[in-house]
Amino acid sequence: MNLLAELRSRLRQALVSFTDSPESFVEMLKPTTDSKFGDFQANCAMPLAKQHKQPPRDLALALIAKLDVADLCDPPEIAGPGFINLRVKTDRLATETALLCRDERLGVTAVSRPRTYIVDFSSPNVAKPMHVGHLRSTVIGHALYRVLKFLGHNVLSDNHVGDWGTQFGMIIYGFKNFRDQAAYDQAPVAELARLYRLVNQLSDYHEQVANLPKLQQQIPVLEQAATAAQRLAAATPADKDAARHARRADQDLVAGRDAITSAEKKITEVQSRPELKALAEAHPQIAELARRETAKLHAGDVENKRLWDEFVPQCLAALETVYQRFGVKFDMTLGESWYNPMLAGIVDELKQKHLAVESAGATCVFIEGNDAPFIVQKADGAYTYATTDLATIRHRIETLHADASLYVVDSRQGEHFQLLFATARKMGYDQAEFRHVSFGTVLGDDRRPFKTRSGDTVGLESLLDEAIQNARKIVDENSGHLSDEERGRVAELVGIGAIIYVDLHHNRDSDYVFSWEKMLATNGDTATYIQYAYARVCGILRKGEVDVAALRLSDAPLLLNSPAERVLALQLNAFSQAVADVAVDYRPNLLTQYLFETANVFARFYDQCTVLKEPDSDIRTSRLLLCDATARVLKQGLELLGIGVTEQM
Repeated sequence: MNLLAELRSRLRQALVSFTDSPESFVEMLKPTTDSKFGDFQANCAMPLAKQHKQPPRDLALALIAKLDVADLCDPPEIAGPGFINLRVKTDRLATETALLCRDERLGVTAVSRPRTYIVDFSSPNVAKPMHVGHLRSTVIGHALYRVLKFLGHNVLSDNHVGDWGTQFGMIIYGFKNFRDQAAYDQAPVAELARLYRLVNQLSDYHEQVANLPKLQQQIPVLEQAATAAQRLAAATPADKDAARHARRADQDLVAGRDAITSAEKKITEVQSRPELKALAEAHPQIAELARRETAKLHAGDVENKRLWDEFVPQCLAALETVYQRFGVKFDMTLGESWYNPMLAGIVDELKQKHLAVESAGATCVFIEGNDAPFIVQKADGAYTYATTDLATIRHRIETLHADASLYVVDSRQGEHFQLLFATARKMGYDQAEFRHVSFGTVLGDDRRPFKTRSGDTVGLESLLDEAIQNARKIVDENSGHLSDEERGRVAELVGIGAIIYVDLHHNRDSDYVFSWEKMLATNGDTATYIQYAYARVCGILRKGEVDVAALRLSDAPLLLNSPAERVLALQLNAFSQAVADVAVDYRPNLLTQYLFETANVFARFYDQCTVLKEPDSDIRTSRLLLCDATARVLKQGLELLGIGVTEQM
């Protein structure tokens, strides 16, 4: 049983006598952090007492008089100014835990009203190898997909790959002008990635050469503005607006100087290499010519379409090798190209509904409260990501009948999704849930985006390879009893599991610093620690030669005679709540937190309670049931996060 959900339901019924809006007060019932206050505590009497203008303890007494929990809890107690403490009856806790121990779903009931979810995640540009920037979207999205599915929802995963944009114009231009045929024959995706980087670098070079004088001319103006703002702030120290203006002026000056430094670096990188400088001089209009190749592709040019048909399957196959290592499978991979035939219709509909207007030659939707327009067609007639995303929403709602669409995309795209969802609602798609599941950045020790020593973005495959290599060292040190082949398999589980867990256990909104040492630690809040906890429990059952199938089918009673047993039973019963909590605001870190706590609670239980050497057969069987349920909860929880386990480590 989900004890917290049941108690909140009972509290909700009691609260209707005191408020017309019970939900916010219901959420104030939470598990206690100290068993001396019971198992659960509600602090809703204090804010309610303010509304009713009476002492909190009096209101708490009135509330528990309405609270029907006699079958589930000992008599409620009031502590302090009006805290309501609830302690689950030990015999009822034993009964519910016994049911959980024998339940295939470990007490997690399927939702009564399933929704159809589309989880849009990973979504790389197929023209480039996946890098560490794709890590968070991939693992967060995959975890949410698995959790929602386990809860009983109809869930479809969609890898909305970038396979139709300007990057292919760059690749096609590079292929026609710069390709190394031998390299392409040997490793086509690597060569295409090189061509993309080369065309992008040369295009950027010419842009920086053109922009540098303008940037340099701005510096005296920015310096003058910063000096004036600082003088004003110094002359009026009590004026907070003047101080803020001075800070902004300083920031603008720093940003201007940084832009010059960045431009000079990019220019030097080309000019210092004769072969790159020669290519830049030979292709002064490379950016425009690459855009023309994109336009030709979109217009149906036979040669460019032939090349696109040749490139894309190879790029998708390369992506698939990475997904296989993560254990990720998509229900759909509908890239930008799939929606291309629908884009003209989207723009026509927006115009017909008077939602889109022409602005500076472009077709735009303006959303109240936003200065930036939502551009659905550029002045040159080209469509945008906005147009494709609107076509995607139409398909998901009208064809797939989605109740909710989750976009697992980094936080920098926040404004785009805000405008997208507002436009979709104006189009009439206002009954579905649209959610930007945003996340922060993976940082290096310098607190900048995680890169290699050479400054390149870390490739995702190389990240996985290094994780497995580091994990193998730990496995070799701790698992000499396993064969070489078994240690290799465990190292892969540990390495990839560590990568996934270190990402998921952070609040997704936060940036985090990547650390190999912390990630692979065998103690503390890591996947490795929890995987070892699972293997430890399996080792207990294996050492005792326990027939777990027979154990689960037995009608042996569950006994909670010691505090450690009771705490573990409460923790196991909280699994269903932990899984449900993930789906409330799409936060997998709530499940990682639960699993870490469960591993810790079990460790304390095992330290305080003998299991295999317990002389009383009933107590021994009961504790074996708790061990087995713990192992199953740890395994199921990790698998929901996309992390594998092994019975021996």
